[in-house]
Amino acid sequence: MSVHKDVSERLQKINPILAIEVRKILDENKAERHIRGGMATKLKYSHEKENNVV
Repeated sequence: MSVHKDVSERLQKINPILAIEVRKILDENKAERHIRGGMATKLKYSHEKENNVV
């Protein structure tokens, strides 16, 4: 079971307030990973373009 599914199902039943706080943190981390991943991809392709031009 994934962490997100665990939070949305099991932790919600045990401690709903904690589940909300954990969900906020997981969502924020997920958004940051997407941003970092996008920046890394952009950097990778900019280097490839530079290498192909030479």
